[in-house]
Amino acid sequence: MARARIVDPEEGPRSKRGAILVAAVERFGEDGYENTKWSEVADRVGIGQTALYHYFESKAHCLLTIMRLELQRSHDQFVEATSEETDPVEELRAAVRTAFAVTEQEIRQMRILQANMSLLATPRKSKREETERVAARQLVQMVERDWTTLLMRGMSKGAFPVRDAHTLGLAVLGMIVSVWRWYRPTGAIPLSEISEMIEGCVVRMVAE
Repeated sequence: MARARIVDPEEGPRSKRGAILVAAVERFGEDGYENTKWSEVADRVGIGQTALYHYFESKAHCLLTIMRLELQRSHDQFVEATSEETDPVEELRAAVRTAFAVTEQEIRQMRILQANMSLLATPRKSKREETERVAARQLVQMVERDWTTLLMRGMSKGAFPVRDAHTLGLAVLGMIVSVWRWYRPTGAIPLSEISEMIEGCVVRMVAE
């Protein structure tokens, strides 16, 4: 089976950066960030540990990059799924469905993101780490605006009761992302069933 890839615009044709990110997602997803040794990521890629520092100056730098890339992927997927919808309820449904239209690698990325969100709160001493942290925080705000704007459009068209769109958007987003804290692909409930359940809950929360 072909290994999963993380789409990273900084990766060149001969770069190991993408392979390192994929290996880090696998290791952080399996054992947790704190329990993963940097050398284990190097072993999975098949390179020496010192080669890792050509791409990432630390394990934290790698983690922040994964978080930033996952937030960008989530935003892009939201925009793509909702851009053609004109009916507010169908736009809402599409936004929820696309949040769960993910691969196992993306599930790991989201699990890692949710488990380490607190890392975005504190400035980093390293310039490269801080660059990734700031970019990730900006993307968090962008994702929140995505949902707020969607809800405001629906309210302006009379499809949703008028409420505080930002607070409601945070509640909806919180319901969706909480799934990645406990969901496992090997669990008893398939993701499609969870997606359908969350979609129904969100529509009732927003539109009724």
